[in-house]
Amino acid sequence: MGANTTTIIADSRLGGQRWDRMIFGHFIEHFHTQIYGGLYEPGSPLADDRGFRTDVIEAMRELKAPVMRWPGGNYVSDHHWYEAVGPNRIPSYNKAWRVPEPNTFGTDEFIAWCKAVGCEPYICTNGGNGTAEEMSNWVEYCNGRYDTRYALQRQQNGNRKPFGVTYWGIGNESYGDWQIGAKTVAEWGPYVAESAKMMRAVDEDIILSAAAVPDTEWTLALLRAAGRYLDLISIHGYWDHTHQVNEPKDYLTCMMRAEEPGQMIERTRHVIGAAGFTDKVKIAFDEWNLRGWHHPDGTGQDKIDARDLNDLPETYTMADALFSASFLNACLRNANVVTMANVAPSVNTRGPIFAHRDGLVKRTTFHAMKLYVDHVRELMVPTDVAGPRLQHGARSVATVDAVVSKDGTGSTITLVNRDPVAAAECRIILDGQVLTGAWSAIILDGDSPDAFNSIDKPDAVAPRSVTMKDAAGSYSIPPHALCMLQIPA
Repeated sequence: MGANTTTIIADSRLGGQRWDRMIFGHFIEHFHTQIYGGLYEPGSPLADDRGFRTDVIEAMRELKAPVMRWPGGNYVSDHHWYEAVGPNRIPSYNKAWRVPEPNTFGTDEFIAWCKAVGCEPYICTNGGNGTAEEMSNWVEYCNGRYDTRYALQRQQNGNRKPFGVTYWGIGNESYGDWQIGAKTVAEWGPYVAESAKMMRAVDEDIILSAAAVPDTEWTLALLRAAGRYLDLISIHGYWDHTHQVNEPKDYLTCMMRAEEPGQMIERTRHVIGAAGFTDKVKIAFDEWNLRGWHHPDGTGQDKIDARDLNDLPETYTMADALFSASFLNACLRNANVVTMANVAPSVNTRGPIFAHRDGLVKRTTFHAMKLYVDHVRELMVPTDVAGPRLQHGARSVATVDAVVSKDGTGSTITLVNRDPVAAAECRIILDGQVLTGAWSAIILDGDSPDAFNSIDKPDAVAPRSVTMKDAAGSYSIPPHALCMLQIPA
């Protein structure tokens, strides 16, 4: 084999790691058109009698969404849940996003929407200008089984049975000065501990996360103060920063960031271990996307209207699809510590689903995620990947990224060729045997690395089924492609 061949060695005889389907989770926020005009659009011919877009629900079902995090995000640092329940809702002004909030989509609607999709609700509480009491009252509203104040309020609002919300988060990026009510290192740990204590006093069985970062200063202090109450720490990652200026980075620049999610996971794993919580506290990577959201500072209408630039279809290319694949590979490879990840967001802005007035577009990332949901098997097999690196300027990443999964019916070899123009030659060794022969595969690629889907061309990028046959023990993976190679048992 030549120097340009990547060798993938996977050996199930060394064991396997079960992974949590919550890794394929989702996130939605009260930002721009994610909720209003996205998944919720009363009066639309595409909506049901509750105002839920049925085409969006069907697309979420296609992705087999296991969990949805809501309502934020930055939004939640100025969200008070009690303003968005019951029959008499008054619009509020959300200081985090600097826009009016009608409060017509609140807790009851969110729970009903999750039931329609078939996913678990994950509620992130207000760790900004909210209080521990407000958080615990929200748990009582959702999960309270006695005839007490907030549980009775839920019943009066038409929901006699408790919602049974399992997943809860304390705060969102509370370390950042962009959050309403941001906290210092010294403040955060005790605040989380008190909030968690009160929430668990209402329902001891909830699974609880708190906002963290992959460094020792913030997260070590958090875990020392509150780790005994937590199941998860929440970390976030966006790698193409477009907050102020909407200039999405080119394909190769994006690919150079593709190994960074794994590095963030390793740093966070180290902090959890240093705090003495290995095997007790796991990672929820509960906001992730290649591209950050565009929302320039300011309250002027021009600044708010600039958020429409998030909808430009040409932004979401094979770079987004392959970065997403690389991210999911990193989570699966570290499934003993990462038990949830939530693409941010699911609908509109930078999400895999673009819902417009007349229908929806499945972006390149939708197809990438669906391939993982449909084809990754229950055990991750120990896998080594060795091969050439893709260079761009002073940086480089592995040209091919790969994970291998297995169940009783066979194996899936997941291959990502990041090279924009050249096919990748891959030699695959499974359980000590060089793989040869012809096998079924599904490939996601485009006519260029900058290919994208749009209203006019919704299927410019779509998966295709092929038969792959080796040439002298090597399989050729097309450029800028995600490949799921299926090997029956």
